[in-house]
Amino acid sequence: MSSSNFSVPAPPLLTGENYQLWAIKMKSYLKAMSLWDVIVNDADPAPLPQNPTLAQIRKHEEDMARKPKALTCIHSAVSDAIFTRIMTCDLPKQAWDKLKEEFEGSDRVKSVKMLTLKREFEMLRMKDGDTVNEYSSKLMQLVNQIRLYGETFEDSKVVEKMLISLPDKFESKISAIEKSCDLKTLSIAELIRKLQA
Repeated sequence: MSSSNFSVPAPPLLTGENYQLWAIKMKSYLKAMSLWDVIVNDADPAPLPQNPTLAQIRKHEEDMARKPKALTCIHSAVSDAIFTRIMTCDLPKQAWDKLKEEFEGSDRVKSVKMLTLKREFEMLRMKDGDTVNEYSSKLMQLVNQIRLYGETFEDSKVVEKMLISLPDKFESKISAIEKSCDLKTLSIAELIRKLQA
């Protein structure tokens, strides 16, 4: 990196259960290393022209090293058990695609997982013994999993869900919130604060 103050941390580790989060973190990591484009665009650098200058040779060598660097980053970002699944991949794009296929699944598998999560979201209700924090944590865990699958899930939908799934003892607070706040712009954190007040 050009800035001497910026040190790149170790890459995130893929353990198997954390693929969605790992993929987002790893993409950022590779972008920070200026290597993400070799994952997206698998093309080789242009060959050297005849009678290249020293600068052209140096640039060509740097470009040729980018794929091995990206592959090394991916190798160092997976557990040993997962590494054995991609160790025969010669190109970073092959390794990336293989991990994506194995851990994210096909579009059909993803849509089934998404449906299951959405069903859980719809069915979730706050139990009488739950605190507002416990319930909102369960709800946000589901929402964040849905978002990891690429679904845009508006905060207003979560606010609405919380308000309609609270027990009867919150009725007066809900009425006060509905009268005093614009539910379309009310943030989840703000709602939780108001419910705890």
